[in-house]
Amino acid sequence: MLATIERYLELLNPAHLLGATIIGVALVVTGLTLSWMVRGALRELLLHKHSERADEITLSFLSRLLILALWLVLATLYAHLVPALHRLSTALLAGVSLMSVIIGFAAQTTLGNLISGVSLVLYKPFRRGDRLQVAAPTTDQFETGVVQDISLGFTMLKTDDGREIVIANGSMAQQTMIRLPNHAGADA
Repeated sequence: MLATIERYLELLNPAHLLGATIIGVALVVTGLTLSWMVRGALRELLLHKHSERADEITLSFLSRLLILALWLVLATLYAHLVPALHRLSTALLAGVSLMSVIIGFAAQTTLGNLISGVSLVLYKPFRRGDRLQVAAPTTDQFETGVVQDISLGFTMLKTDDGREIVIANGSMAQQTMIRLPNHAGADA
């Protein structure tokens, strides 16, 4: 009996290809299950609207951020469990450090938009359905639209004539907006 258990445990040894594959599949299944549970919890919160502060944009944004963090944790766990990957990651640490600095400089605007998106969601200067007037590179210099969504990097507005305005969150957080009263014809 003990020998049988030891044989099964040897199959899960991450030092062997079969063990690393089994652990990888288990982590992917775990990630998919947890992602599904997070999305389900989001749907449940949206259906019941337990809190006035828990609006759809905030919950959607936090759900995406949580799922991203979940997959990063699972990938890191896998790299630490599999000895071959652990040794490889240790050997490439200097290269990864240099690449992270280069990527950080290259993604400066994107990371700024991400941080601005987090601040817009947390501080809530506007909500989905709010009618805003914002500066835009058009002949009028200003556009008016209804907030449709705030993603990790962009805020989406829809104008009365059906156009979509996509504004980077960094720009949205830095400009002065005018919140207008919603009129009867606006979609919320």
